[in-house]
Amino acid sequence: MSIELSVERRAAIHAALGDPGRLAVVDALLVGDAAPGELARRLGIPSNLLAHHINVLQSSGLVRRIRSEADRRRSYVTLEPDAYDAITAAGPVEPDLSASRVLFVCTRNSARSQIAAALWGRCSTLPVGSAGTHPADRVHPGAVAAARRHGMPFRPGRPRDVSRVARADDLLVTVCDAAGEELGELRHVHWSVRDPVCTGTDAAFDETLSVLAGRVARLAGILQPHGSGRSGSGLEATSGRQAGGDHD
Repeated sequence: MSIELSVERRAAIHAALGDPGRLAVVDALLVGDAAPGELARRLGIPSNLLAHHINVLQSSGLVRRIRSEADRRRSYVTLEPDAYDAITAAGPVEPDLSASRVLFVCTRNSARSQIAAALWGRCSTLPVGSAGTHPADRVHPGAVAAARRHGMPFRPGRPRDVSRVARADDLLVTVCDAAGEELGELRHVHWSVRDPVCTGTDAAFDETLSVLAGRVARLAGILQPHGSGRSGSGLEATSGRQAGGDHD
């Protein structure tokens, strides 16, 4: 039965991706999440046709919609966690994306961005940092405890303001909706990741770490260092290696 379901799912995925418009939507979501309006503008697809494409992709288990934690009127479209493997099985994915450093950003720079930076240091030699739009006084103890539970090296720096540490060649990756929406038109990749501090439980922090681990690993497999022969940043981007001086 599991084999039959696997075949059915693969068939549904191939059918969904057989349309160039839907394939373009999926390609646009390989690096980060996006609001439907943003996707429509970026891809030049009418909003009604885009809604149809998203519905088909959602029915096939490739994407889902997430309601923004910061603005409940806003939603994001994101790839399902296992969709990336299903998509890349058909061939390598090579978005034209490069940076000198990755800078993970959340509102307080006390949990999600700090965890993401630590995870990045485990799977990439590209420099990394973290910052906040409204930095806290200290890193949240729940983030420290989660890293300890998972045996992850974690040397968080003092929370810092993104306006003071961002550089022109950084790839900014916002890992909370409030920060992503506050940065607005500033070039960045957005990941809609739930805030574990709101719940405050070990399970919430563990879930956040797990979600970020998958996303960080995928980005690390795609992102190229500046000067590697790629043509440029490839999007709304700005930079990234976990070293004491860079990790905020």
